[in-house]
Amino acid sequence: MENKIYSRRSFLKALGIGTAAATAPAVVSCVSSEDNEVNVTPQEPPVGKMVYRTNPSTGDKVSLLGYGMMRLPTIDDNRSAREEKDAEIDQEMVNRQVDYAIEHGVNYFDTSPAYCRGRSEHATGIALKRHARDKFFIATKLSNFAPETQTREASIEMFHNSLKELQVDYIDYMLLHAIGGGDDAMETFETRYIKNGILDFLVEQREKGLIRNLGFSYHGDIAIFDHALKMHDEGKIKWDFVQIELNYLDWKYADEINDSNTDAEYLYGELVKRNIPAVIMEPLLGGRLANLPEPLAKKLLSRDPEHSVASWAFRYAGSFPNVLTVLSGMTRMEHLKENLTTYCPLKPLTDKEKLFLETLASEYVSYNIIPCNDCKYCMPCPYGIDIPAIFVHYNKCLTEGNVPRETQQPDYYKARRAFLVGYDRSVPKLRQADHCIGCGKCVSHCPQRIRIPKEMERISKYVEALKTSNNDDLTQVVPPKEDEE
Repeated sequence: MENKIYSRRSFLKALGIGTAAATAPAVVSCVSSEDNEVNVTPQEPPVGKMVYRTNPSTGDKVSLLGYGMMRLPTIDDNRSAREEKDAEIDQEMVNRQVDYAIEHGVNYFDTSPAYCRGRSEHATGIALKRHARDKFFIATKLSNFAPETQTREASIEMFHNSLKELQVDYIDYMLLHAIGGGDDAMETFETRYIKNGILDFLVEQREKGLIRNLGFSYHGDIAIFDHALKMHDEGKIKWDFVQIELNYLDWKYADEINDSNTDAEYLYGELVKRNIPAVIMEPLLGGRLANLPEPLAKKLLSRDPEHSVASWAFRYAGSFPNVLTVLSGMTRMEHLKENLTTYCPLKPLTDKEKLFLETLASEYVSYNIIPCNDCKYCMPCPYGIDIPAIFVHYNKCLTEGNVPRETQQPDYYKARRAFLVGYDRSVPKLRQADHCIGCGKCVSHCPQRIRIPKEMERISKYVEALKTSNNDDLTQVVPPKEDEE
């Protein structure tokens, strides 16, 4: 098993991706993203000023900025991002950005067998192989989401393939990927990692030195998070780190945005109690905190006109002392420079600034934005619906005031035109919400646990109402969302 060599086709089949998109599990594409949108011209970041945090398990000095390899640049950046699912990764640009990151002190690189449709580990391995092994820490995941990958043999095969694709002899940070998801989260956790003996296998690899740190990333059911930490407390497993979602919106309002999510204040607090370092994902909530509603963005920019809206979110996440690293999916060089400027060095938020952001978060909640992070775990849809694109467009219009509630409101026709024209430009007609049949295959893959078919139905009704300018229909389908009325 350890010596088995896999072709790309056989590996994708083992992962559960296969060659037919209609039957594939949720796999992240490599596309340009609004994540980390830069609001000001990035400065040239200084060299030698990166902030580092120490991992108590291994003594690793980890850069506070971590490079998320989920959204890598592609060859044809002129095409619509929604058409790039099969675009070739721009390996030369990946190499340049990785070189620049390492030059400026970044040493933590996070990937997965599932990212970029199974291509992220390979591209990451090529870029990092050009550097001395002691210059970087590599994090990857056991992404055995598909049922056919959850056998002991298939999961072990996936682990060894990660070593091969990354061109390394050991993994610095290995994660159980996205525990807490699925319709029956506890049963899913047991099936993926316990009943098949895979958690025991990973512990054995840590003892052998093939894994240096073992942890998990968490989305979803809080009972699974608590269960995993109870295992740690009882000595059944030692977690060296845990990856959680933390930002100034999720700190106190995660459950208000989506009642299935857990406030980061609780997640972080439980890790602090056990001195388990936290790796932070979604510091920008998939770009939403870089593209705030205009009134909120103005408040941030008026308070600090020389720095971007996004920099506030990164400073917030990095200001917690038990945070080991903050991950960012940096598709473009300007994203990288922007974030390096924020963390080279970090200027921690004052208590007054933290309170300011948390007050801003309470205002943000009132917008009733669909909590989509544009992670694309829900894709591909077997019926061709571009779920993330629909949500991104809807949220963008909502924050810009282009989701009118009634025909009598000022600028109704201007907002109506902006929504409908922008919708057709952002999402091809055959991939729009009205083509959703409500099969629900996407729901279990969504880390935010959005009731996607219900939201597709609501948006479809809203679009139809806008086209007919039917006032009664509009009042039934605009925010507050159906499940909050």
